[in-house]
Amino acid sequence: MQIRAENPDDVFAVRHVNEAAFGQADEADLVDRLRKSAMSYIALVAVDGGTVIGHIAFSPITMDPPQANLSALGLAPMSVLPDRQRNGVGSALVREGLAACREAGADAVFVLGHPEYYPKFGFEPAAARGIGNEYGAPPEAFMVLELTPGALECVTGTALYDPALAD
Repeated sequence: MQIRAENPDDVFAVRHVNEAAFGQADEADLVDRLRKSAMSYIALVAVDGGTVIGHIAFSPITMDPPQANLSALGLAPMSVLPDRQRNGVGSALVREGLAACREAGADAVFVLGHPEYYPKFGFEPAAARGIGNEYGAPPEAFMVLELTPGALECVTGTALYDPALAD
């Protein structure tokens, strides 16, 4: 299996992976919107035998109140073909995705996800840092990983995802 940056030839395969993983088109539509509208969009694919089997996307996060010196991204969505789940594909996508976020200069990554899954990558509840989310998600499900030590020291408020996610 190889993890690499998504390219334009992957669009159909990424759509298929998201539809299969989530059982609906909503997340696939979201990825299409993010590609078109999000600044600093980062996306990777997992490929095995020439077939895209997984996908992960990161898009900009802003804070309310604004934090001029903070560069943050939100992880959403991540998908793996159902027959390839629970085999390390998602974990590899998260690890490589976080490395790509570091390379891009992000200070932090937020995720709204399973509280049992993401802490193994270093994510912790954002509420412990005084940061909430715009969706009213439970505090244990909204997490953050500080990529630049000290970047979140004085940050409080509400993390706002790219408007494409609100649609």
